[in-house]
Amino acid sequence: MSDVNDIKISASILAADFSALGDAVAQAEAAGADRIHVDVMDGHFVPNISIGTPVVASLRSFTKLSLETHLMIEDPARYAEPFRTAGSDSLLIHVEGQTDLHRTLESARQLGAGVGVVINPATAADAVDEVIDQVDQVLVMTVVPGFGGQALIAETLDKVRKIRETIDGRNLNVELSVDGGIDAKTAPDAVAAGANVLVAGSAIFRTGESIGEAIHRLREAAAG
Repeated sequence: MSDVNDIKISASILAADFSALGDAVAQAEAAGADRIHVDVMDGHFVPNISIGTPVVASLRSFTKLSLETHLMIEDPARYAEPFRTAGSDSLLIHVEGQTDLHRTLESARQLGAGVGVVINPATAADAVDEVIDQVDQVLVMTVVPGFGGQALIAETLDKVRKIRETIDGRNLNVELSVDGGIDAKTAPDAVAAGANVLVAGSAIFRTGESIGEAIHRLREAAAG
């Protein structure tokens, strides 16, 4: 189980108002978010299409927080440098669809970016075992990627527990993130399973309350 005092909140802008994205990011920073999560979708790796490098470059001027860019795209190695140049601080790369995951992660590392590896709900936890000592973060998708606003798949928390055991068993300095359906109800279970980074979109940007109130509520829930 993670120390609740070390829990980080990554505000996922996929759920924010795209007509005022910079303002949403600035509000999230002011409210105490630890980082900004940017979902990049290409319509091939996942069925939806979202944003590209121009948006990342625009957001860079609105926040000093780390921009973590989740590359839900085919051939992420091809786009790692453009996103890094645009202002991404870390690049999150899926296990799925990679012909040479080691090389893809290393290419991101050579750009000076933080590096994370991502697994989908249908992917086994041990898929990260061979690269876990190569990354700063493991992200477990707790919903099927491609769309916001889904309910957390409870079975994915078993993967979180297994990966937490691996991280602790190897004494690695690797963050363990969860993404999908994270809100005040599900955050405690995710933290109990071993996650120390909560990626949340709808629970921050679509609650009907202020972004600050939403982040405060999420932090309180994570603390139990």
